[in-house]
Amino acid sequence: MPSSSRVGIVIVSHSDLIARGVVQLALQMARNVRLEAAGGTDDGRIGTSFDLVSAAITAADDGAGAVVLCDLGSAILTAETAMDFLDDDLRERVRIADAPLVEGAVAAAVAAESGDDLDAVLRAAETAGGGGGGEDVAPAPPGPEIGAGSITRRVTLVNSDGLHARPAAEFVKLAGTFPQKVAVNGIDAKSLLAIMALGLVKGDEIEITSDDPEAREAVDALADLAESGFGEH
Repeated sequence: MPSSSRVGIVIVSHSDLIARGVVQLALQMARNVRLEAAGGTDDGRIGTSFDLVSAAITAADDGAGAVVLCDLGSAILTAETAMDFLDDDLRERVRIADAPLVEGAVAAAVAAESGDDLDAVLRAAETAGGGGGGEDVAPAPPGPEIGAGSITRRVTLVNSDGLHARPAAEFVKLAGTFPQKVAVNGIDAKSLLAIMALGLVKGDEIEITSDDPEAREAVDALADLAESGFGEH
């Protein structure tokens, strides 16, 4: 697999508008990931299409595999049927996620953008919102326990979007490049959905903290990114 390959994402919905909308949202946070929409029937009605799903899976795979997210049960059946007709080699690289469509797509796309492998991208999708269609929302992942020797920096958000969408994704991707555990306002800095759920906007102060003595570089890098305005100004 080429080092530049990333896991692709396929969005299967009964509505073409929904599928394309989820792709548009995820692309704001993962511009280098192959995101394919397979919504509606072949003639534009509400429903699903074997041909559209098959083509989307093929287009999404760049050698690293693809994760498929579906909106309703019959969409899963269509995706499973499409998988049955794939070449054996490709079929082995495709996973259908048991995940909420929007949250799962965003989490999977950010994981794929970070270069995670197929299993990790699938896991990111399925842990978003608690999995299983998002009925049971998982609590936000806690950050590291903070002790007396913690490393802390406080930053006021200056960019217009705060820690939402693209800036949050940039923050999480940078956090993921460091092995140490870091928290932002008490939440795991590597959890995109948990950070977005904080609702942090321009003018809010964030506290970036770790109790790992090796985390100074990680804390400083994340604080510097936030202070820079994420390139928005």
